[in-house]
Amino acid sequence: MNTAYLVVLSGFATTMALIAAIGAQNAFVLRQGIRGEHVLPVVAVCTVSDLVLIFAGIAGFGALVAAHPGVVDVAKYGGALFLFGYGLLAARRALRPGTLTPSDAAPARLAGVLATCLAMTFLNPHVYLDTVVLLGALANEHRDGRWLFGIGAVTASAVWFTGLGFGAKRLRRFFASARTWRLLDGTIAAMMIGLGLSLAVR
Repeated sequence: MNTAYLVVLSGFATTMALIAAIGAQNAFVLRQGIRGEHVLPVVAVCTVSDLVLIFAGIAGFGALVAAHPGVVDVAKYGGALFLFGYGLLAARRALRPGTLTPSDAAPARLAGVLATCLAMTFLNPHVYLDTVVLLGALANEHRDGRWLFGIGAVTASAVWFTGLGFGAKRLRRFFASARTWRLLDGTIAAMMIGLGLSLAVR
């Protein structure tokens, strides 16, 4: 098998293993996909953000982040505060049945959705450790093939977010009732608040 192909495949598989974990960003993309609201821009922002972070790590910024842990600390506490606040908003949605069904809820503005998406990405300290530091280090182990590893990594990100965002519409029939939306938002609230608290006390 071609060595270049193996490097790309390695980047794809490694990134898919990291990105598939349940987290704040994935939960947000899933909810937007189920609502059918601004899905393409959200998927695009998540993919391009990963591209920037992964390529930054390959270019050597991972070592810079590792050498200055204060950068991660800023993201840590800012992310904890943001996740906690978003969790409270999700809890409020879960407690107000009238705002749960897509037909009853006013559509969110694109600017607000994208701002939330960017915050979910860049206020999460794990994104710097996973993409910039870890993937950057793994890519650079391949020396001249490091950019091929990066191509595989970015491809995995694009495949994952596209599948999650647009695949979620298959679940829409299960979310025709307010009860199901309440369950989803309640789960998201618990996850976000839990993640926020874990970041703050870690």
